[in-house]
Amino acid sequence: MRYWLMKSEPDDCSIDDLAAMPERTVAWYGVRNYQARNFMMNQMTVGDPLLFYHSSCPEPGIAGIARVASPAYPDETQFDPQSRFYDSSASREKPRWFNVDVRFVTKTRLLGLPELRSRPELANMRVLARGNRLSITPVDPQEWRFIVETLLGLKEDEL
Repeated sequence: MRYWLMKSEPDDCSIDDLAAMPERTVAWYGVRNYQARNFMMNQMTVGDPLLFYHSSCPEPGIAGIARVASPAYPDETQFDPQSRFYDSSASREKPRWFNVDVRFVTKTRLLGLPELRSRPELANMRVLARGNRLSITPVDPQEWRFIVETLLGLKEDEL
């Protein structure tokens, strides 16, 4: 099992939107970075927990916890000429972009960037690195436990 942080713009899909969806799952579509795509294709497994992070908003930060709910499969938006994620070089025979489904676990209090940055235990967390623009990043198990148990006061075995 691995731990992840996945960024979503709340205007597109917030933690509240995910909680209200049928079966409380959403396809994590629109990833157009090869490293993030490869994380989904090659390293994520069903059941992996993730920190649901709101980005590109007035208060970015961790807003909830979810789990990977499906293996990677081709992202349908790459085939749709009307989609902002359309990729003319992708074909159904040779898709370039993939997504996984994500399932809601719980909404948390917002752990904003200033709070995350103030914690020395999280100094090496990828999302906090200067210039990091990846929408999906691995989370070290110690960082995960510190966030979930210490900052959020949750018991990992209950998630």
